[in-house]
Amino acid sequence: MNEFLDDVKKAVQVMKDGGIILYPTDTIWGIGCDASNSAAVRRIFELKQRSDSKSMLSLIDSDAKLPFYVPDIPDVAYDLIDLSEKPLTIIYDNVRHIAPELLADDGSAGFRITKEAFSRELCRRLGGAVVSTSANISGQPSAANFSEISDAIRNGVDYIVKYRQTEQTRAVASSIIKLGSGGLVKVIRE
Repeated sequence: MNEFLDDVKKAVQVMKDGGIILYPTDTIWGIGCDASNSAAVRRIFELKQRSDSKSMLSLIDSDAKLPFYVPDIPDVAYDLIDLSEKPLTIIYDNVRHIAPELLADDGSAGFRITKEAFSRELCRRLGGAVVSTSANISGQPSAANFSEISDAIRNGVDYIVKYRQTEQTRAVASSIIKLGSGGLVKVIRE
């Protein structure tokens, strides 16, 4: 367990210092940073060679933290979170307290409450949201496990988490739902 916690502490310190990390999530491996740090978010866009018009989601460790970021959470959100059998990213309107680069043109942004041990502890110890975007160059296939992550991505981050690097399980991306005003639900990805 000490190696696990040491890994978490190192990753958190890198993010607090404005760095970006490569880490396991509840879905696929992700590139991450402190979601409130604009400079770090811009570095991820550059590394992924991704248009800044494509927003990235953030992970949090508990639905209790959601109101800090989303002032008006539709009641259905909690039902969706509780009932979802696989990881679920929900896009909310009028998001606050994250880097503006993470917001879509309409002020919305995606959050997922992670139940995976490492990413959950990472969010908890950082004390806030952690960016989570697939560990690939934009337009290329997402890496299903650590061994498929390109050298370009590995060499472009400030810290690579050791935990779960040897797993060969083929991870899958989350479902994505957008919750609009009046409880309107739109499925983006099943």
